[in-house]
Amino acid sequence: MQGAGRGTIVNQRDKEMSKTTDKPTETAEFLAAIPGKATEQLRAVAEKGIEQSKDALAKFQSGGEDAQKALESTAQTAKSVGNELSLKMIAALRANAEADFSHLEALVRAKSLSEVFELQTTFLRKRVEMGVEQAKEFQELSAKRRLMSRSRSKTPSRRR
Repeated sequence: MQGAGRGTIVNQRDKEMSKTTDKPTETAEFLAAIPGKATEQLRAVAEKGIEQSKDALAKFQSGGEDAQKALESTAQTAKSVGNELSLKMIAALRANAEADFSHLEALVRAKSLSEVFELQTTFLRKRVEMGVEQAKEFQELSAKRRLMSRSRSKTPSRRR
């Protein structure tokens, strides 16, 4: 009986094994159908990722171009105002030097001490007026530069 019991157990195992060997065939057929769908899905995901990457790159490039344009514009404005300020400074220095030399020549030609005092008083008054006028011009240029700088910084960037 022991042998018969063993035979029954072995036969049952064989039957179960034959059942399990049938299942892998069905599973293999099922998996064969899935890879086709998986490939399509993977391709779709990859294509969507590529599209999103291209969009992100385009936005990044556009933002970079906008920033570059803003910087170029700001640099051009600063250069323009800086050049104008430099030219005004040179003109002021030249005017001051010419006034100083003219005053010196007038002092040398003076014939009396009272004339020297009169020349000196007139010169100092003119120099103060000239200094005030030059300070106003420099202040206007500085204000112009600040306004341009503020208007550039308040311009909203075109982020997407």
